[in-house]
Amino acid sequence: MAKLIYGFLSSLDGYIADEAGDFGWAYPGEEVLGFLNERERDVGTYLYGRTMYELMLGWETDPGYAEQSPGNAAFADLWQAADKVVFSGTLETVSTKRTRIERTFEPEMVRNLKASATSDLGISGATVAAAAWHADLIDECQIYVSPILVGGGKRMFPDGVRQALRLLEEHRFENGMVFLRYAVEH
Repeated sequence: MAKLIYGFLSSLDGYIADEAGDFGWAYPGEEVLGFLNERERDVGTYLYGRTMYELMLGWETDPGYAEQSPGNAAFADLWQAADKVVFSGTLETVSTKRTRIERTFEPEMVRNLKASATSDLGISGATVAAAAWHADLIDECQIYVSPILVGGGKRMFPDGVRQALRLLEEHRFENGMVFLRYAVEH
């Protein structure tokens, strides 16, 4: 059975975007991108909400993303090779290959996807991830913590979820970021 992995860049105080919606403060740099790309190689399908999908689709539709650095180019290749499922009641069409829309987040559909997948699944986007947390679907959490306090904004973890985690891995980077990988104790 494949794992469902929740991964994100976060501020030290647990935000994935500040109050203005900005997350430029979380740009990882080449060392972190290289490390992140190694972990993303195990992901064959990404699960997104509409907002996160619209943020990510540039990895396929805008060549400028890949041209920024070797790490960005490697991530663009990985992202384009993966399947994407977008949970949205409002998105009419998708503009990337290997992408389908599901109108509602159905936990049973995600369970079936995990059971049939030959590689891990990644989930990103605070809203869709909150639904997965509440349905007890997430198996692993990977956090790239930026050394900054942003003081408010969009939180990485939803209210109402109390979950025991077991540390599997930690890694420090020269830019002050820290990678933390946890197993979810079901």
